[in-house]
Amino acid sequence: MKLLRLAPETTNIPFMRFRRVSYPFSAFLSIAAVLLFLIAGLNFGIDFSGGTLIELRARQGAAELADLRTLGGKLNLGEVEVQSFGGAETSDVTFRFGTVAGGDAAQQAAVSRVRDAIGDRYEFRRVEVVGPRVSGELVQSGTLGVVVAIFGVLVYLWFRFEWQFAIAAIIATMHDLLLTVGFFALTRLEFNTTSIAAILTIVGVSLNETVIILDRIREMMRKFKRMPTDQLIDVSVNAVLPRTIMTATTTLLALLALSIFGGHVIRSFALSMTFGIIVATYSSVFICAPILIYLGLRTEGGAERESTAEEALAHEAQRAKAGASPA
Repeated sequence: MKLLRLAPETTNIPFMRFRRVSYPFSAFLSIAAVLLFLIAGLNFGIDFSGGTLIELRARQGAAELADLRTLGGKLNLGEVEVQSFGGAETSDVTFRFGTVAGGDAAQQAAVSRVRDAIGDRYEFRRVEVVGPRVSGELVQSGTLGVVVAIFGVLVYLWFRFEWQFAIAAIIATMHDLLLTVGFFALTRLEFNTTSIAAILTIVGVSLNETVIILDRIREMMRKFKRMPTDQLIDVSVNAVLPRTIMTATTTLLALLALSIFGGHVIRSFALSMTFGIIVATYSSVFICAPILIYLGLRTEGGAERESTAEEALAHEAQRAKAGASPA
């Protein structure tokens, strides 16, 4: 049985030619992400900002967002955020307000006032109350977890590869994290503890894609020792292209299902992961690999003759067929 291939065996896309476009494009996006973070900041959820989140469902018809906002103003709850979720004309809504002075007792009293004011018009489906002390501890723990995880990744990369490979992988991983933070700042998705899990997962996905490409480049360096560096990297990327497309496509399909049917609670995770998968795939090809050229990566000498990119691609195609053949 012939195996499915999402890219032809003889694919020869000159990826390294696009580095003159991909680098300015990524630099622009990175600067925009930093400015968005500094100017707009992140939309911290209850986990990090503290306060109360109430999930409501209208017992009849669609939720009246304007009435709920007016109700929040009459109850003197400070800044109140009311958002619907689940599509147009939905009956599901979140009612969120910040920390009320007076401690936990005052916060619980505010929830009771909301419950009394709403009456029987809405069903209380979920109530989350997080105090400022707990939210501060969560911010510290979440930040520390991300920093430690990234540091561990950098140490692994440094010992796993030569210094050129390690630096390229580190820059690509930092690029993905920066753009993901910019995505949160731009879309105003709620940034909570689930978002921390998404960021750590994106780090893992980015590292996985990067290591696969770097491993193939190092393997090709041993086989074709006098091939120009840009051609060698192109051959290596084209060789792993079917696997990269397959992995990204299947992951995106799963995330798309979560985004549509997963509900409001995990939507932030699913959407940020979808963006992260796209960015990680892009950076492993157009950011990480071209850096090796600028870092002066050179193949070892001593081969009898210089192999061409076409010969290398033919060699990889034969290898793929041999791997697909039954034993």
